[in-house]
Amino acid sequence: MSLTRYHVEDHVALIQMNRPNQMNAINIEMLGELIMHVAVARSDEQVHAVVFSSTDYSCFSAGADIKEDLDEEGRVNRMQLFADLYDAVVQFPKPTIAACHGYTVGGGAEIAVGCDIRIGGSNLQMRFPGAELGVPVGPARLVTLCGLSAAKYMLLTSSVIKADEAFRLNLVNRLSPGAATENAALELAHRIAAFDTEAVANLKQMLHRWDDIEGRSSDEGRGQVEWQRTGPGLG
Repeated sequence: MSLTRYHVEDHVALIQMNRPNQMNAINIEMLGELIMHVAVARSDEQVHAVVFSSTDYSCFSAGADIKEDLDEEGRVNRMQLFADLYDAVVQFPKPTIAACHGYTVGGGAEIAVGCDIRIGGSNLQMRFPGAELGVPVGPARLVTLCGLSAAKYMLLTSSVIKADEAFRLNLVNRLSPGAATENAALELAHRIAAFDTEAVANLKQMLHRWDDIEGRSSDEGRGQVEWQRTGPGLG
C-alpha cells in the first residue's frame, strides 16, 4: 500500500500522508514518495496550488519514524531526505497550504511551517521536539513566521501548541473544525488557483527573496545532516 496519495482536481494538487496506523510517522519510503509528488506538482503546469494533508484528520503527522530499523548510513540518508523535502516545500514556486489537523509534530510540523499558509484544525496539537531530541531543526522556518520570541518559546520548551495558541502565535492563519480542515485548505487553494498564476508566483518569489527563507532553510538542512553524520544523531 502506498504511504501517500496524490490527486489533482481543478488546478489544485492534494498530497496526503497515508499511514494512519502509525500516526503518519515519516519513514524513508514516505519521504521518497513525498519528494516525488512535490517534483511532479512543480513540473505540472496544470497545478496552480498544492495542499498537504493526511488521510486521517486526527493526525497530520507524528514526525520522523524513529522506530525505523536503520544503520548509521541509513539514518544519515533519512536526515538528508528530510532536508531535501523541507527545501522542496519551501522552494516550491506555487502556493502551498498545509491542513494541520490533529498531531502535527516534528518532521510533520516542519512540513507545515514550510508551506505558505496553514489551516489549523480545532484538534490541532503542534509540537517541535528538537530540544528534547537534540535535533538542530526549526529556527529557519519558525522565526520568519512567528518572530524570535515565539520561536524560542516553541523550540526551547518543546511545548504542545493547541489550535487557539497556534492562531495567536501566527503558526496558523485560519482555524477550522478538525474534520473540515482539509476541505477548508482545499477551498482556499482553489480560490488562489483561480488567480493569475504568473502574478501569484511573482508575489511569492518577491516575498521569499526579501525574507531569504529559502537560504535559511537550506543552511539549516545542511547543519542537521552534518549533525546526523558527525554528532549524536537521531536514532
